Amino acid sequence: MKNIVNSGVLERIRRLAPQHVTAPFSTVAEWREWQLAEGRKRCAEIEQQNRQVRVEKILNRSGIQSLHRRCSFANYWVQNDGQRYALSQAKSIASELESGCTNFAFSGKPGTGKNHLAAAIGNHLLKTGKTVIVVTVADVMSALHASYDDGNSGEKFLRELCEVDLLVLDEIGVQRETKNEQVVLHQIVDRRTASLRSVGMLTNLNYEAMKNLLGERVMDRMTMNGGRWVNFSWESWRPNVGQTGAVV
Repeated sequence: MKNIVNSGVLERIRRLAPQHVTAPFSTVAEWREWQLAEGRKRCAEIEQQNRQVRVEKILNRSGIQSLHRRCSFANYWVQNDGQRYALSQAKSIASELESGCTNFAFSGKPGTGKNHLAAAIGNHLLKTGKTVIVVTVADVMSALHASYDDGNSGEKFLRELCEVDLLVLDEIGVQRETKNEQVVLHQIVDRRTASLRSVGMLTNLNYEAMKNLLGERVMDRMTMNGGRWVNFSWESWRPNVGQTGAVV
């Protein structure tokens, strides 16, 4: 550190910096602290990227499927007040998730735009450096069974799945969940909510049916910290997709 002081490195940095740029340090001690802070920040970014890669590797697919990578708030097609409300809720959820934790469930018939807005939230967060996985319950169980077949307990997969910043579970209730699937969903929701990591759910079931399927405890967990239930109560808009460019 003495060599840095004696060689006048700080002074040369000040001279070379553009006039409109103010260095975040003015002394050697501040410079050292700035370097340490930048190092910690970069380490956190790399760890986030590694978490995303590890889960994608286990799932053998990207965090958001190709069909929905173009989904955004800007290209969500709004034709009624319900869709307008759903869009505003999705934007609010994305904003909260940038620096905090909140859970959400989108409920409605197939083709009503649940996946579009969930993917729009995920794509928004990915751009801010967050880690995101959108996955069906069936794919979770398939990856878990593959882990068992490889001689593992499945614990590593569940741990990685529970460490991403946002996990969206799709197609809850599409097929009749077995007791084993219910146990796995309970574990995932319990672990994630206990560690203040957000959970999203996409379903064609109403609230009461979801409570009967997953249990009151899970639904209570989902509504912690201002969690939201958003109804997509309109008819499918898939016949119009070709006209609008929207993806559902």
